[in-house]
Amino acid sequence: MSTQPDSAPDEPQHEDDATRDLADVPAVEVITTLAVHLMSAAAVKCGLTEDGDQHKDLDEARKLITALAGLVTASAPDISNFHAAPLRDGLRSLQLAFREASLVPDAPGQGPGEKLTGPVYG
Repeated sequence: MSTQPDSAPDEPQHEDDATRDLADVPAVEVITTLAVHLMSAAAVKCGLTEDGDQHKDLDEARKLITALAGLVTASAPDISNFHAAPLRDGLRSLQLAFREASLVPDAPGQGPGEKLTGPVYG
């Protein structure tokens, strides 16, 4: 007789597998994967996809870019310049794309994530 509460038979095993899988992934890989997801979402919201303006939403892009700036800025000292440099480059490219997409560009230092990264100039 089982002492586990009524649940799907696969659920406890699935959770154990997911935890074990995450335990095997280095932190730098988790951080860079998350950064790539944020970059991709921000690019879509900046209108940088084939569909362009169909998915463009600069308010959403601002939030994603700011979150990316926080992640990159906070993690850079721990993930080495080898991993941080491309993330910084991608972030800067998104910040510039946001500035170009804005009808009324933010003042230098006021764009998305610039309080964390410093002003971004084209």
